[in-house]
Amino acid sequence: MLDAVILAAGRGERLKPFTDTRPKTLIPIMEKPLIHYVMKTLRAVGVRRVFIVVHYLKEKIFEFLREGADYGMDVEYVDQGKPLGTGHGLLPLADKIQGKFVVFYGDILLFSDEPLKKMVHSGNYAILATRVRDPWNYGVLMVREGRLEGVVEKPSTNIPSNLINGGVYVLGPEIFTFLRKIEPSPRGEIELTSALHEMCKTIDIEVVEVEESDWGELGKPWDILELNKRMLLKEVEGGKSNIRGVIEKNVVIKGPLIVEEEATILSGAYIEGPVYVGRRARVGPNCYIRPFTVIGEGVRVGNACEIKASVLMKGAHVSHLSYVGDSVLGEGVNFGAGTITANLRFDDKPVAMFLKNKKVSSGRRKLGAFVGDYVKTGVHVSFMPGVKVGAYSWIAPGAVIYRDVPPKSFVKVEEGFLKTIRRSP
Repeated sequence: MLDAVILAAGRGERLKPFTDTRPKTLIPIMEKPLIHYVMKTLRAVGVRRVFIVVHYLKEKIFEFLREGADYGMDVEYVDQGKPLGTGHGLLPLADKIQGKFVVFYGDILLFSDEPLKKMVHSGNYAILATRVRDPWNYGVLMVREGRLEGVVEKPSTNIPSNLINGGVYVLGPEIFTFLRKIEPSPRGEIELTSALHEMCKTIDIEVVEVEESDWGELGKPWDILELNKRMLLKEVEGGKSNIRGVIEKNVVIKGPLIVEEEATILSGAYIEGPVYVGRRARVGPNCYIRPFTVIGEGVRVGNACEIKASVLMKGAHVSHLSYVGDSVLGEGVNFGAGTITANLRFDDKPVAMFLKNKKVSSGRRKLGAFVGDYVKTGVHVSFMPGVKVGAYSWIAPGAVIYRDVPPKSFVKVEEGFLKTIRRSP
C-alpha cells in the first residue's frame, strides 16, 4: 500500500487576506480547493492512505474532506502544533510509515499526473524539479547525471542553476533518521530540504524534471489569478464551450465559455472567453466579461459592469457601474455601485504588494486589488493597484484606498482624510 503525506499546517501569511478565513490548501482554483487537486493526483498514482499534517484552521480541512468528494483513500490527520518547518511536520509520522511514500507540499498544483507517476514507478527515491525565471526565491537543486547532489535554499549569490525544488518527493523511512540528525535552520525550523541535502550524499535521489507549464505554486496572492487562468485553459482545451445554464437573447459570446447549471447570462452581456460562470451565478444585463475571468457559485455581476481576468469567489456581488480588473474578490464580497479596482500604475512599472511587511514586486504590469471574504464597500470606492483588504472590513462611500486594510476594519472619509477604526466582530 502506497502512503502519502500532504503538508498543510502553515498559516499562509503571504496569501493574506484570503488566509484570514481559510488555510491556503482551501483557496479555490476553478471553484475547487487546492487540496482537491492534490488528492486527485495522489489517487491517480495509486496512493491508498493519506496523512494530512494540519494545524491552522484545521477544522475547515476536516469539514471539506468530510463533506466533499470521496477520493477513495483512507485519510488520517496529524496536528503539527506550532509549525516549525517541513521536516518538523514529517517527524510525527516516523512510526506510522514503513515503506516508500509520497510527500506533497500543500501549496503545489500539478496540471498533469505523469511526472508523479514517473517518480512513483521508477523504483528510486525521487524529487520533483522544475525550471523557473526567479530561482533565488526557491530551493535550488544541484544535480549530476540525473541525481541530486544538494539543495541550496534561496541563494542570493552564486546561484547554481534555475532548476528548483518542486515540492513533491518519493522517499523512504531513511528520511526520518536524517531529520533527527540535522540542526534547525537560521529560522529555527527543521527543514526537509536540509535532511535531503545530507541524505543524497549516501542514498541516490533521482531528479525528475517537470515542465513549468505542468507545475504551479500557490505562494503569493497573484498566484491565485495565474492558477485559475491555467486551470481554465485546461478545462476549455481545444476551444470547446460547455453551456448548462441559461443564456438569454442578445448575448454576444466570443471564445470558449463554461456556464454551470442554474446560472443565467442576461441580455446584453458581451463575453470574451475563456470565461467560467459557476452554478446559480447571475451575470448582466449589459455587462462586459473579459478573458480569464472565473465567476464563482452564486456570484452576481450587475448592469454595466466590466470584469477582466479576475476571480470572484462564491457569493460575491459586484453592483452596477463597477470595474474589477486583474483582481481577486473573496467569498461574500459586496461591492457598492461604482466601485473600481485600478490595475495599472501611472509610471507603468510592475505592481508591488506588501507580503509579511515586505514590499515585493509581482512582476506584473497589471494587477488590481485582493479583497478578503465578506468585505463591503459603499458607492464610488476606488482601490489602487496591489492593495489588500482584510476579511470582514467595510469601506465607506467615496474612499480611495492606497494602503492595505487590516481585517475587521471600518475605513471612512472624515474631513477629507481616511480614518480606519476597528470594527466589532
